[in-house]
Amino acid sequence: TQGVSSAASDVYKRQVERTGIKNRHIAAEGEATSDMSVIAAERALADAGVSPEEIELVIVATASADHAFPSTACLVQDRIGAKNAAAFDLSAGCSGFVYSLGVASQMVKSGLYKKALIIGAETLSRIMNWEDRNTCVLFGDGAGAAVIGEVEDGLGVLGIDLGSDGSGGKYLFQPAGGSRRPASHETVDAREHFIHMNGNEAFKFAIQIMGKTAKRALAKAGLEPADVDLLVPHQANIRIINSAAKRLKMPMEKVWVNVDKYGNTSAASIPIALCEAQEQGVLKKGGTVLLVGFGAGLTWSSIVLKWSK
Repeated sequence: TQGVSSAASDVYKRQVERTGIKNRHIAAEGEATSDMSVIAAERALADAGVSPEEIELVIVATASADHAFPSTACLVQDRIGAKNAAAFDLSAGCSGFVYSLGVASQMVKSGLYKKALIIGAETLSRIMNWEDRNTCVLFGDGAGAAVIGEVEDGLGVLGIDLGSDGSGGKYLFQPAGGSRRPASHETVDAREHFIHMNGNEAFKFAIQIMGKTAKRALAKAGLEPADVDLLVPHQANIRIINSAAKRLKMPMEKVWVNVDKYGNTSAASIPIALCEAQEQGVLKKGGTVLLVGFGAGLTWSSIVLKWSK
């Protein structure tokens, strides 16, 4: 027994050193992405002092929707009573929340909508192969939400960089369940409805793209990394986060890290981090915040904003 316990302890220690992940949260039995989305949405609305009827657009960024259709956003729109809102899901993997912020902010800026609700939510535990240690030790469930609306001049979104390289889609995907490989006994037996990831290729992509996309968004905002008060990266892996900070020459004191508590929650990771930073008083009105994400697709996303709350 002592030998088994010691070996397990060594494996856990190596895992923490390699990923930075110590804890994760898993949705309750029967709990779906829309359920967590509704909770996050209602809390965001209350924090913003905005009623559901004022919301004109709902976007849910997710790779683990309740159904292929209808969209999870439509389910959320109904349950929170946002009766005046258009709704759709956005699929950009772990980049999804920042993509959603880019889309919603520009719709508000154009005058099409006054207030939007964006949500990053995942129940990746439902599509994880718990026998595949390349993936099952990394991902967790969670949701975060934000209300987007008009702000004072000089505040809000200052620079956006979104991009993709579809040639890398094969490095992180769910092989079956779509029109290419519909569900069958063969696909279920082959475990093709679970997440499949080439960890080495995904890691190499993340290392090289994080700094590039961040610098492009900063350039569009007319800023330098030194101007950033808080970097909020996608919480995938502590080594990737450390590498991004190093490439941007930013001290880790300016980088929000909570991957140790939640693991990789995909599209939910950045809004969860923002919520924590606000609750702990780190985010100040007028502060410069840099959001950086990357994920399946392969996709990348960065937004520079002046915090407006």
